[in-house]
Amino acid sequence: MAGLIEPHGGKLINRVVEGKERDELSKKAKEFKKITLNFREISDLEMIAVGAFSPLEGFMCKEDYHSSMDTMTLKNGLPWTIPVTLSTTADMAKGLTEGEELALVDGKGKTLAVLHLEEVFSHDKEKEAIQVYGTKEEAHPGVKKVYEMSEMLLGGEVLVLARPEHAKFKEHRLDPAETRALFKDKGWKRVVGFQTRNPIHRAHEYIQKCALETVDGLMIHPIVGETKGDDIPADVRMHCYTALMENYFPKDRVVLVVLPAAMRYAGPKEAIFHALIRKNYGCTHFIVGRDHAGVGNYYGSFDAHFIFDEFDPEEIGIRPMFFDYTFFCKKCGSMASYKSCPHDSADHISLSGTKVREMLRAGTVPPTEFTRPEVARILIDAMKG
Repeated sequence: MAGLIEPHGGKLINRVVEGKERDELSKKAKEFKKITLNFREISDLEMIAVGAFSPLEGFMCKEDYHSSMDTMTLKNGLPWTIPVTLSTTADMAKGLTEGEELALVDGKGKTLAVLHLEEVFSHDKEKEAIQVYGTKEEAHPGVKKVYEMSEMLLGGEVLVLARPEHAKFKEHRLDPAETRALFKDKGWKRVVGFQTRNPIHRAHEYIQKCALETVDGLMIHPIVGETKGDDIPADVRMHCYTALMENYFPKDRVVLVVLPAAMRYAGPKEAIFHALIRKNYGCTHFIVGRDHAGVGNYYGSFDAHFIFDEFDPEEIGIRPMFFDYTFFCKKCGSMASYKSCPHDSADHISLSGTKVREMLRAGTVPPTEFTRPEVARILIDAMKG
């Protein structure tokens, strides 16, 4: 669409088949060998199908798989930092022939897609753990997922017959083609995307509004796919987002759209990955805060900023907006960051996640300088439940 940023690779991929083609392929798929997908793979399949993972047209083959780890690019040189793969057991792989068609099914046996099998190759789990996540420790949730996968990988293009059914957040589920149409309809040429898997507190609100001062619109884009077990559930978070938008954001300049992706917790590598996804959704700018997509103490506070220096900005395309650690300063009387506040940390209102959770469990609303009371009440009610 004229005026909007190009998708990564120049073309928005669409692997969903419909009408007569879908009916014919669905009949044929009944005779194909079946590969059962887990939740992560189903999520990745949907992201491929709608173009959120453009330019990928299927699960990675060997060359792209290793290139994404070795050089943070696809084999064609396009920036790409996270492998997108489909695994199967060695026993299953022995019965497969490169060039055949496979039915990809969910846990109930429903056929979701057909994979044109181009390659069967070994899953180098240790390499993936070290080069993508920076650690071999299974305590890292992303590494744990890699180790849980099977030992062989299946690469090839997909044709999607049926997208996963989603009971929740239907009004907020927009594909990249739909968000691009929405931005065009609103006349937004400069759009900033905000990635989140947590409720939005005052520091998040502050950086969103700082970004909003320089662009036409903001897309709050929370992940509602697979996350860690101790992360706040998506339905609770969505309640928080809508309460915040109703009371504190200009309604004509902010949209809330869910992202059906799974979290990897890959820190800096995932910051690039998230930026490219938002580029495909039509965002021209992307907020990168402190410890983006981090977990535990595996990454430095600003590693997710530094990694962008390793890429040509033209090849990334979307423009990162870097923000320092933010807080409420009692002497400034406002939200600030270490870049803008001259006062001692004793004057900063900053609470650890552990302390906030303790307060919420006790039914105590944290200071308004830390979180909006509407959001706190939603979280307190959720914890009581």
